[in-house]
Amino acid sequence: MGAEASPSRSIAGHLRGALSVAQGAWTHAARLMLDIALPTLCVACREPVDGEGVCATCWAKLSFIAPPFCPRLGIPFVYDPGPELLSMEAIANPPAYQRARAAVRYDDVARTLVHALKYQDRTDLAPAMGRWMARAGKELLRDADILVPVPLHWRRGWSRRYNQSGGLARVISRQSGVNLASDALRRVRSTEQQVGLSRAQRATNVQGAFKVAPDRAAEVQGRRVILVDDVLTSGATVDACARALLRAKAAQVDVLVFARVVDSHKGPI
Repeated sequence: MGAEASPSRSIAGHLRGALSVAQGAWTHAARLMLDIALPTLCVACREPVDGEGVCATCWAKLSFIAPPFCPRLGIPFVYDPGPELLSMEAIANPPAYQRARAAVRYDDVARTLVHALKYQDRTDLAPAMGRWMARAGKELLRDADILVPVPLHWRRGWSRRYNQSGGLARVISRQSGVNLASDALRRVRSTEQQVGLSRAQRATNVQGAFKVAPDRAAEVQGRRVILVDDVLTSGATVDACARALLRAKAAQVDVLVFARVVDSHKGPI
């Protein structure tokens, strides 16, 4: 009886496999037809756009960060205070990392782009965002040995299916030629969302949440590392990541993000 049932189970398995392949092919074809029938819309203004998902008008509305800025934190200055003068924040709360650079201010358009990349599977935005990051971070990239994206905890990675920091880091690696060490840093403890937390609460939330994987420590030791993330708000997450990398004997840690929150009331000192 068992010998007779075995071929049936085998046939059923093949049929299920063939059905799965057919369903996958149909899904791909349906998506392709939808892409052809419906034009790509700008993620910010919802106007039809060719290419990478952001129209020229909305790119023009982004506030790109250019000198003069704080040489430590990359915070833009309203006026040029002279070479090597630091922002008040860099003096009052020096971070574990050495330097930070951002492509744009975290304004309405930048927020829309980041949220679309992070939560809406708009991975088509990563190439343009990553190129602007590579441009903003060219000083850091010139000296860097490896790129390390800020990791997600595996539970969050499973639900999102995509680490936006890793996607941006891959683009920057292609642009700059700096090697990517995607799995060198791990988030070993699940943390709350940082949104809505105070600066002190953010720091406590991510304390001890990151660790260099023992089998990847050799990639970090003695290396000049650039941490890659989408947004820098209080800096608590990248600071915790930098401390973990420095504990693993990284020679230096810099930070490169797409957007950063800027408090226009704080100036150089």
